[in-house]
Formats: sequence, C-alpha cells, structure tokens
Amino acid sequence: MLFIGICGASGSGKTTLAEELCKAVGIEKTYIINQDSYYQDNRELSYEQRCKLNYDEPSIFEHQELYNDVVELLSGKPIYKKDYDFATHTRNDSRTFIEPVDLLILEGIHAFYDERLCDLMFLKLYINVEPDICLLRRINRDILERQRSIESISKQYLSTVKPMYDKYIRNYIQSADVIVTRGGKMPRLLKSWRVTCEAHCLVKKQMFY
Repeated sequence: MLFIGICGASGSGKTTLAEELCKAVGIEKTYIINQDSYYQDNRELSYEQRCKLNYDEPSIFEHQELYNDVVELLSGKPIYKKDYDFATHTRNDSRTFIEPVDLLILEGIHAFYDERLCDLMFLKLYINVEPDICLLRRINRDILERQRSIESISKQYLSTVKPMYDKYIRNYIQSADVIVTRGGKMPRLLKSWRVTCEAHCLVKKQMFY
C-alpha cells in the first residue's frame, strides 16, 4: 500500500489535491482519510460550549485513534469509517467497513503533527497558498457545506484559525518532501505522481511473484 500525506492551511486545497491525485494515478483501490473526521467527540458539552472550542489546535484531534486506523489499513486490516458533523460539532461515525486499499491518502491541517504517521508516509505534500485566498475558500466552504454564518466564520478565523496557522501549520512545510504552490489542481504535478505511484505499485506486485 502507498501512503501519502497532504498538509496545509484550511482552504488551501488539500481535499481537492487528494481527490485529483486519486483520479490521476490510475490505481484501482484508493481511499482518502480526512483528518477532520477524527475531531474529539465532545458531546458531553453543550452546543454553546462546543462552539467555543479551538478546532485548529493539534490537541483537538484524536491522534492515537487516527494512527491506529492507519496502521491497521497498512497491515491489511479493515477499519470502521470515521466521520464528523460540523453542524453540531460531534462525531458521526458509521459502522461501514473501510477495506485496505492500494493508495491511502491522509489530508488535514495537522497531517504532519504526529511524527509516527510521517515516518509511515511514502510522500509528504505541503500546499503553500496565500492566506487571503485560503480565507475566501474557507468562507465559501463553511457557508455551503457546514451551515456557518459569516459572523461565526470571521470570529473563528481571527480567534483560532490564523493564530494556529502562524504557530503550527505554516511550520509543517519543513516536513514536506514536495511543496505545492498552486492549490489542488496541477496537471503537471498529477501526471508526474501518476508515474511515481504506478512504478511503486508495479515494484510491490513484482515482489510477490
């Protein structure tokens, strides 16, 4: 199995790049793990209290659970699909099994936080996009997909998103093997990684003959 990590600021195009990479590489079985699905489940708190949590700091994620799931998949074992409800700020896991795949991609703002995961990655991509562009993309996404208001988006950006980007996320670029500067859709990049991924998978298959 090929395991790739994609990191970058909120709204930088991580999910788009992951999806485009899956379509471009020509590998039959692929799966994208969204780190957002591993937010802590704080349903014991009131909705008002959950809204005030810092969802951009590393400690808000279940890093051990994420690591365990990645290790299980890399070991050829299935896992239960994880999910998160952004409207209520609670976990929404399903009983759906995710089977091991040929290409596994982890994308998230703190995808490079856990050094154990980084050590397992065949390739680490960091998307480096101007903060103002990320903010515009985040506004569109949060309004359309997460039922947020402009007021709540602005408040969260100023109080947690930007400070956590400056403190943590921008520094993950030092862990990257490749820096992507134009967001998630780059034909030349996708073409080159298709060749790399196919060659890697071919070598893996030949090892079993």
